[in-house]
Amino acid sequence: MSEIVANNPNLKSWVDVPANSDFPIQNLPLGVFKTDSLSPRAGSRIGDFVIDLKTLFVLGYFENLPFSSEDFDTDNLNSLMKKGKKATRNLRNRLSKLFSTEHDDLQKNTHHVDQILVPVASVVMLMPVQIGDYTDFYSSREHATNVGTMFRDPNNALLPNWLWIPVGYHGRASSVIISGEPIYRPKGQIKPNPEENPIYAPCRNLDFELETAFITYDGKPLGDSISTEEAEEYIFGMVLFNDWSARDIQTWEYVPLGPFLAKNFASSISPWIVTLDALQPYKVAGPVQDPKVLSYLEYNGEKSYDINLQVLIQPENGEENLICRSNFKYMYWNMAQQLAHHTVNGCNVRCGDLMGSGTISGPTPDSYGSMLELAWKGTKPLPMSDGTERKFIQDNDTVIMRGYSEKNGIRIGFGEVSTKVLPAK
Repeated sequence: MSEIVANNPNLKSWVDVPANSDFPIQNLPLGVFKTDSLSPRAGSRIGDFVIDLKTLFVLGYFENLPFSSEDFDTDNLNSLMKKGKKATRNLRNRLSKLFSTEHDDLQKNTHHVDQILVPVASVVMLMPVQIGDYTDFYSSREHATNVGTMFRDPNNALLPNWLWIPVGYHGRASSVIISGEPIYRPKGQIKPNPEENPIYAPCRNLDFELETAFITYDGKPLGDSISTEEAEEYIFGMVLFNDWSARDIQTWEYVPLGPFLAKNFASSISPWIVTLDALQPYKVAGPVQDPKVLSYLEYNGEKSYDINLQVLIQPENGEENLICRSNFKYMYWNMAQQLAHHTVNGCNVRCGDLMGSGTISGPTPDSYGSMLELAWKGTKPLPMSDGTERKFIQDNDTVIMRGYSEKNGIRIGFGEVSTKVLPAK
């Protein structure tokens, strides 16, 4: 596989990148955007500018790369991703070269630069991929332990299978939405009084779940499996993921088949896909896994990633309140194990499939990745700066998640996923 020259920490760009930007030249994520005058198309980002990849292609800057105009003149990245990991790696390497101070092929053509760099304030970001299938895992030991402690026996918080398999379920791809798109409070059956019949009503215990998600390239044919060693070659990149949860609907419905209406009404993702290539410098060792995992879940080297995560609540007309600081490195089961488990039975993954990490909770109360845990089932309400408090998410609240990796002065960020909750229809 070709070298990842775009990760060179010494690279500088001739484009002005603000200090602490999520999008230095070492990032170069991929997404889809439009403006008042530009049709939907593939883009990348550097600093406060979106890079118009369609125009770069038309102007001849992607010579000898295996792409066609249709890969960039499009409202999703699927056809681009279908070219595979080597192709997308070389695309990012080419962008890195074009925007580096060490090369002036693009910089000296100021009339090209003016066409290619679009101020981020003038763009609308779109759903970056056409998601065929969506799977959500349940891979944070701290989260699973907290939930098991609340709802079951604290001495047996984890179910017997949890330390043996990356537990997951199949979600609903049609209701995955882009950051900025509001959601309506879901309705369904809830059972406020255990001694009485259920009622039909808007959800009263609306919650977020702090997650990331990875997006796949085409996998192997039906019947074949992807090993932990191969897994990262089938992962295109990652997004921030708010997997909304209606806790009271879920409590009543989830036995025996698990999440249904409590989860399928909305899941929000950030618009920029940070490539797994860009995150390679931030690999770390994961938690010790005991008992020893079965052979197909064994792996070599570091497969976890050091990604700082934050959750904020912004009441209507109020300011942002930071309520959670967590980190992706806490996850017990890593992405390679999740993908290996997902395919060990021969299940075929396809280009654009979305795999949610599961709620990312850390070891301290301020690192819990849901309101259920942060407010401990409503017993410890969180104070807001406007004098109100939160047990769960209220109407007209906006939930914001941000994430970034940082090392040796290089920060690779995701931007944010932001969603406002509107009253039930």
